[in-house]
Amino acid sequence: MLMNAPARPPKLLDQLRTAIRVRHYSLRTEQAYVDWSRRFILFHGKRHPREMGAAEVAAFLSHLAVERRVSASTQNQARSALLFLYREVLAQDLPWLDEVVPAKASRRLPVVLTPGEVRGLLGSLSGTMGLVVGLLYGTGMRVLEGVRLRVKDVELARREVVVREGKGNKDRVTVLPENLVLPLQDHLARVRRLHDEDLAAGFGEVYLPAALARKYPRAAREWGWQYVFPSRTRSVDPRSGVERRHHVYPESVQRAVREAASSAGLAKPVSPHVLRHSFATHLLQSGYDIRTVQELLGHADVSTTMIYTHVLQRGGRGVVSPLDGL
Repeated sequence: MLMNAPARPPKLLDQLRTAIRVRHYSLRTEQAYVDWSRRFILFHGKRHPREMGAAEVAAFLSHLAVERRVSASTQNQARSALLFLYREVLAQDLPWLDEVVPAKASRRLPVVLTPGEVRGLLGSLSGTMGLVVGLLYGTGMRVLEGVRLRVKDVELARREVVVREGKGNKDRVTVLPENLVLPLQDHLARVRRLHDEDLAAGFGEVYLPAALARKYPRAAREWGWQYVFPSRTRSVDPRSGVERRHHVYPESVQRAVREAASSAGLAKPVSPHVLRHSFATHLLQSGYDIRTVQELLGHADVSTTMIYTHVLQRGGRGVVSPLDGL
């Protein structure tokens, strides 16, 4: 009689995925950590990470910085992925893990658009993307916060937007521009019809965090939990295999902003995050105090918000050049 063969242990990258999901990290973090771990293994000739240590990690990070010339933030993301792999998956809390020094990020002044440049950018957009970009500038939200916005968190009567699980997993409240109230009402009416069609077709579920999905099993079909900016098509969730209507891709917003900036003839490098910088700077120029701007942006420390004071003054720190005095 044949005995059942013992089950094979899961592969390393599958163990990594499981460890990430147990800690409720986002899908984007999971994809990034798995990708960096795979690159690390391939860089060292497919050796198992258990056979490697500080020298191999440092060599890989040096390769990224010197040969690939990645930014400090990208290098630090790779470092975080490898430290997670060793600590949480391989359970190797060794002294050398703390000796892998992070790259020092450069401190750059933010790119800020003038009100006229923002007007030209928004004038080059229309439809849903025009509404998304207008909302990013009018609220100071990050692009992921904007595309992940749920219907229940748009307070039209109170003229405010509740940002859930922002950076640092924090909630905050920001302002809803008066000029976007009517366009948002019309947009939500169209989204409601789309949701009703999905329900009639046997779909209509939206992604919910695991704990919420278990606690409120019917909430995924409710109108309030739907995304304000849903995708045109349904797609299969890569984790659960359930077919749902996800939100629009942040890459679509980034592409729309680049194309609009080109159409408007803007020479500055423009991304959705530039609109967040412009939101903060224009509020400070209008006389709002820095603590208010800090709360609207969701900064943990006011020193982060202080960087916008460096782009407020006229010219270089408000100084009149001696050439102008000739």
